[in-house]
Amino acid sequence: MKNKAQLARFGIVGAANTALDFGLLFILKALGLPVEFANITSTTIAFLFSFFANKKYTFKTSGTNVVREMILFVVVTLTGLWALQTFVIVLAMPWLTAVTHQTDVALLISKLIATVVSMTWNYLLYTYIVFKKH
Repeated sequence: MKNKAQLARFGIVGAANTALDFGLLFILKALGLPVEFANITSTTIAFLFSFFANKKYTFKTSGTNVVREMILFVVVTLTGLWALQTFVIVLAMPWLTAVTHQTDVALLISKLIATVVSMTWNYLLYTYIVFKKH
């Protein structure tokens, strides 16, 4: 039962993180900031929120080496985003394009699949490596 509650908290943090990222991006853009700066700012704030929310709320770790956790969090998260998602998209796009005959639809479906893969990767590695209770 503990893992179901933890998984639910992970989903809540992910949804809040996404809303924070998107919300800040559009607010900063509306305030006249360049899109590039607005995106870097929103993703950085969302990334920091994700780390601390997962640490304290999802995995409930305290008294641990925060620097170690942050370094592992960065490595795990960026590997999921840059390597795993790219790999899944590259594998899925040709097949999905052949099935749907629409590259935009194939990309959307590929990205959704890649997101599920990277979220699963993140959850498992956050649980057993990043926020492992010693």
